[in-house]
Amino acid sequence: MESTAVWQGATLCGILTWILMASYLNLTPKLRSLLQPWVAHHVITGTPLILQIQNYQHRFLDAFFSALSCVVSVPFYTAFLPLLFWSGHGKLARQMTLLMAFCDYLGNCIKDVVSAPRPSCPPVRRITATRDEEDNALEYGLPSSHTLNTVCLSGYLLHYILSYAQNEDAYLKFGGLALVCLLVSLIGLGRIYLGMHSPVDIIGGLAVGLLILSFWLTVHEHVDSFVVSGQNVATFWAALSFILLFAYPTPECPTPSFEYHTAFNGVALGIVSGVQQTYQQFHHEAVPRLFISELTVPCFMGRMLVGIPTILIVKFCSKALAKWILPVVANALSIPIKSSTYIPTLNGSSNGKKSDRLKQSGYLQKLYLFSGQDSFDVDTGIRFIQYAGLAWSVVDLVPSVFSLLSL
Repeated sequence: MESTAVWQGATLCGILTWILMASYLNLTPKLRSLLQPWVAHHVITGTPLILQIQNYQHRFLDAFFSALSCVVSVPFYTAFLPLLFWSGHGKLARQMTLLMAFCDYLGNCIKDVVSAPRPSCPPVRRITATRDEEDNALEYGLPSSHTLNTVCLSGYLLHYILSYAQNEDAYLKFGGLALVCLLVSLIGLGRIYLGMHSPVDIIGGLAVGLLILSFWLTVHEHVDSFVVSGQNVATFWAALSFILLFAYPTPECPTPSFEYHTAFNGVALGIVSGVQQTYQQFHHEAVPRLFISELTVPCFMGRMLVGIPTILIVKFCSKALAKWILPVVANALSIPIKSSTYIPTLNGSSNGKKSDRLKQSGYLQKLYLFSGQDSFDVDTGIRFIQYAGLAWSVVDLVPSVFSLLSL
């Protein structure tokens, strides 16, 4: 117990120390001044290759690559992961959720540190078929999140399947690796064809993804063991999630990247706290699994019909509760707040540009330089609580309902 508290405290103190040092040394602008010119140069020099690829423009390719981008997007994974939990494959689901949160955090940190532009449009033709793609286009380019996430999640899925099947067939391993490589290649090519990324962004996403995947395959068993049977899990993860809201770089201009990090940070907290509390009831290794053991397809369909409306209701209630509680707490602590999206009555008098920059600035910087700020954007807390509540319901509330309904 004592050793657990020591390493948990050391971890949190180490992150806090890093944040303080990075803020004091003004590290983000210095790194950006070194990296941004080099990346921007390669974005410009990569434009002829993008235009050459786009010479093969066709409606079928537009639709194919747009659909493929949606299949590996963050909203798709957000919708898919609950179904993976309810199918009985809890270990795979929680590992992919935490890996996704890790990828999202590191990838978006790199994006906002470098603040490198996407390909210039025009001359590049940019295709944004969905609202999600329009939001993605507002982010910086390096690294490509789609490429990074595909490398990590498809690579980890392949590792899990081969480990679970315990199959030593070299042809099966080669076939699985070939499929992963084909998917990653199509995603990278598609992001260039759609005008969303330059070749340097794709290469960066591939490199960062391989590094993250290698690291995760080294630690994933230790992480899972800690989540399901560790000590002080919920307390430690809550503190870690809160600190990670501070440990984020300030981009050159506001982007949605921090919002994505906040959402998945909340998801990770909800999953970890829920699984840790209910592992023996709903998430142990002997639970029925779809396609493998007693969980039938009709039963799984029933879980979907019950579970999806339930988590949507919880998401709505969590958001409403946060919108009510956070302003009350802030007023009680005399903390000036504003809301750029969720609470129109708190939309302060400051101009939009200043509000955006406040929303995007590192949270430690906001606290450290509190006297220089007019107010805090409460939307971050609302978004964090909203997604934490949604994720908790996926692994705790909804399985309890399944148990009551004998699903």
